[in-house]
Amino acid sequence: MAVTSHDVAKLAGVSQATVSRALRDDHRVSEATRKKVADAARALGYVRSEVGRSLSTRSTHQVAMVADLDNALYPRLVAPVHDALMDLGYRMVVFAERGDEMSAYERLLDGSVDGAILTTSELHSSLPHMLHGKGFPFVQMNRVSALIDADSVTADNSGGGAAVGRLLHECGHRRIGAILGPEQASSSRDREAGFRGALDEAGLELPPRRVSRGRFAYEDGSAGFRRIMTQADPPTAVFCVTDMLAVGALNEARQMGLEVPGDVDIVGFDDLDVAGWPCFQLTTVRVDFPLMARFAAQRIVARLSGDRSAEAVHETVPTRLVLRETHAVNS
Repeated sequence: MAVTSHDVAKLAGVSQATVSRALRDDHRVSEATRKKVADAARALGYVRSEVGRSLSTRSTHQVAMVADLDNALYPRLVAPVHDALMDLGYRMVVFAERGDEMSAYERLLDGSVDGAILTTSELHSSLPHMLHGKGFPFVQMNRVSALIDADSVTADNSGGGAAVGRLLHECGHRRIGAILGPEQASSSRDREAGFRGALDEAGLELPPRRVSRGRFAYEDGSAGFRRIMTQADPPTAVFCVTDMLAVGALNEARQMGLEVPGDVDIVGFDDLDVAGWPCFQLTTVRVDFPLMARFAAQRIVARLSGDRSAEAVHETVPTRLVLRETHAVNS
């Protein structure tokens, strides 16, 4: 016969309601009682049923993270989001978004999760708008849709892009190029805007022939770098709006026999683990993804806990330059 909460209550000498509250770390239960209940549950081999809890509370205590599994940024986000939600008493489940917003919409509304953290939004994305129409709680993280003003947590992408522009100007560069992401990605748009703004302030141009635009993949960085470096008067410095684009550019530079730095400087954005590998030592812009994840988890849990105010909340995570070995002063 399966062990029940009644058995735990009897062994611990408390009520069944106290067992339920103690096992979900309710602050109304003293630490001594929580320990007594936990010891009894452990001795009996009792495991709390999340299904039963869901039926009684009409809450799954699960939050979906909608992610693009092909994006190199995904592994950097999933662990801190998982841990932040776990600390707040929620489980995280991953929904892979393959460009089919209607499929994601249907899965989010099937009752298996209470809310969502969206990491795949593009400026034209309708998913946030559709979820808002259904009153389904969600937070956009890293990228946002332009179709609705909803809770979001993003990096200071414009400020980070501007910092790169100033760095390259201070290093003496006058011919500068850029490898950009999709125009529909708010992160790429804002990094580009900040970068262009800093160059404008310095009286520097970013002509179309020194710009390549594609997706965020390694291959786009490689192909984009070769394209702009084979133009007349190629740039002496290239800003890549993600580290994976920069890694593609670095490897392509080596294929072309170019020294980095020396012949050309390359700067990335995100500070993924690969940026600090000895074979790359990429100068980049650091985004505090654990902080971003914590803000996103706190915001979605606040919504799930009763904060239904109409006003959207926007959190911006600071960015900072990380100077390594792919740039040189006075080039």
